[in-house]
Parts: sequence; structure tokens; C-alpha cells
Amino acid sequence: MPEGDGRFRVVRSGRVSAARFAVVGGGFRAQYFLRLARALPGELRASGVVVRDPDRAEALRDRWNVPVHPNLADLLAAGRPDFVVVCVSRGQALPVLHEVAAAGLPVLTETPPAEDLAGLHEVWALVRGGARLQVAEQYRLQPMNAARLALARSGLLGEVQHAQVSLAHDYHGMSLLRAFLDTGFRMPRVTARRFAAPLVAGPDRQGPPREYRVTQSTQVIAQLDFGDRLGIHDFANEQYRSWIRGPRVLVRGDRGELDGVEARWITDFATPVQLRLRRMDAGQDTNPEPYSHRGVLAGERWLFRNPFPGVTLSDDEIAGATMLRAMADYAGGGAGPYDAAEGLQDAYLALLIAEAAARGEAVSGEAQPWCT
Repeated sequence: MPEGDGRFRVVRSGRVSAARFAVVGGGFRAQYFLRLARALPGELRASGVVVRDPDRAEALRDRWNVPVHPNLADLLAAGRPDFVVVCVSRGQALPVLHEVAAAGLPVLTETPPAEDLAGLHEVWALVRGGARLQVAEQYRLQPMNAARLALARSGLLGEVQHAQVSLAHDYHGMSLLRAFLDTGFRMPRVTARRFAAPLVAGPDRQGPPREYRVTQSTQVIAQLDFGDRLGIHDFANEQYRSWIRGPRVLVRGDRGELDGVEARWITDFATPVQLRLRRMDAGQDTNPEPYSHRGVLAGERWLFRNPFPGVTLSDDEIAGATMLRAMADYAGGGAGPYDAAEGLQDAYLALLIAEAAARGEAVSGEAQPWCT
């Protein structure tokens, strides 16, 4: 059984030196990439950061020990990186993408690549004009998701016709649904609604809750009907960190199904198989190794193997590091982590869901220029 889901398999780098990348932006997500460089110094090197605010620049320089520049021109004057990661707000991204593309550097842009349909078209025009652009979509590369996708693509479940994903919001959810259903750039009929309800607040980016507090949770439920395949997107943003709202994934084919980590299929009409996807980690119980993820097994089959064994990384950090490694290969002429057209399609479907929820009626997508 292959690792990954085919197109988005683990990339094993042949580089003999660390990839040099620069980051534009200094917020939470920018520091995520700097943290990966610190964790994998033999693989990745953060060569510089672009931040305009002098106070934030000083804090980043002190915390991460990286050169910080007020603009891209100054960063490039200090030395060209292999690629640039753009981590700015949606409204600020397009001018930065134009600037990096004009400098002739490969760019990995954060999700979504633009905030509206006009912006998505502008990004595509950049790509058509020669910009080497990839999108930082990492959810397919997270260990358990990569394992689920490997099983869905293995043929053991038969032809997959139905998937329910309650694991990530908007464009991230669309990326996973399209992968499980293997719909490519096909256009669905979309219905959606929003539902608000009270929820006890949980952890946030600053850490665990400091008091008992009830907040309003907004859940988005959408149905994407592709005719012969059906996708259900169901998510509330609190699920990312909540202690009382967990992820859910259901994938059904004509020969079996995957329900979370429980897999069921038949080998013939009279022989059912039931297996549990099992995480394999070092550093548990009496194992004296430092904690690290090894991979995901289904019976005797490795569905996923960690490409960074022995390094203590979260699942999302494993995905991010895999994405940066693939981006380094892309900068050298290889395949990239996530093509711009894929990221644009994810963002477009997320816009259709927002439109359907706002209108309270079904909407149908139209094929966009990146679909061809």
C-alpha cells in the first residue's frame, strides 16, 4: 500500500544541505514556520524575516535569532533564499505575492491564497504569468489524515462515494473532502446553513482557559452534491482546540468504510475484515526514547510513516515540515507540496458554502480558469 494519497505522498528529500527560506510576516503562523526550522536544523534554515513594525521585529529577532528586515528588497540584498513563505493577512497577501513573483522566487502562500473570487482570479493570473506559487495546505499531510487517505485510495473500501469531514474549517475541509471523494475540479451543487449554540469555552492560542466562560459557537453544515458522490462538511472553529468537541471523519465505499479510526471492509461476500488504525509512537510506557511519532498502522500495513523519525513534533508540525521539504524540492525543479490550482479550488468551494449559507438556498459552482 502506498504512503500518502498518491499526489500528496510523503516527499523524501535528496538535498545535502538545509533549505533556506524567508518568511514575510511575523504573526502566529509565521512563527510556526520559524519553529520548524529550529526543530529541524539539518533540513531547514530560516534565512530572514520581513516585518515592518520595529517592535515586533525586535521581538522576533530576539526569540528566533534570525535576521529581520523592514522590506523584501532589504532581505534579498542580504542573500536570496531558496523560497519565500508569505504569512500575512488575506487582505495584504496579493501585493506581497506580486512582489515575490517579480523577484523570481518560488513562493509558498498561506491559506486561503486570496479573500474573494476576484482575488483568486488575480492569483491565477500571477501563476499564468509564470509565478512559481504553491499553497500552504497541510491537512492532507497530517499523519492520521494521510493514513486515512492512503486507505481510501487503496481500493480496500471499494469505490468511495460518500465522505463526512468534521475536522477543519472552510478551505481546509474542502481539501480533505475533495481528496477523499477524488472529485478533482468537478463542481458540486452546494447547500449550507449556520447554526449557533452556547458552548463552554476551551483553550485558545494563549493556552488553557483561565475561567469558566460560555461563548457562542457557530457551526457550519454543508452538503456538496457531485451527482455520483456526496460530501458533508460540518465544523465549528472551537473544534481545533476544544476539550469537548472532537474531530470526526467518515468515508464510505461500496466494499467498506472508515469511521474515524475504525476500518471495515470485505474480502469476499462472506469474509468481513475489521481493523483499527493505530498510532505508533516512541517514548511511551517503558520505552526510553524521546517522544516522537513513528507512523500509523492498519493491521500489518503501514498507512503512514513519519518522514522525521526521532524528532518531537506535533502532527501538524510533521505536516508543516513535510510541506516545507516538498517546497524545497519544488524550488529545485521537483514536485511541490500543493499546487496553486488546488488551493484556489478549495478556497472557491469555501466561498460557495458561505454564499449558500447566506442565501439559504442551493448554489451551483461554475468551472473556473484553474480547473482546466
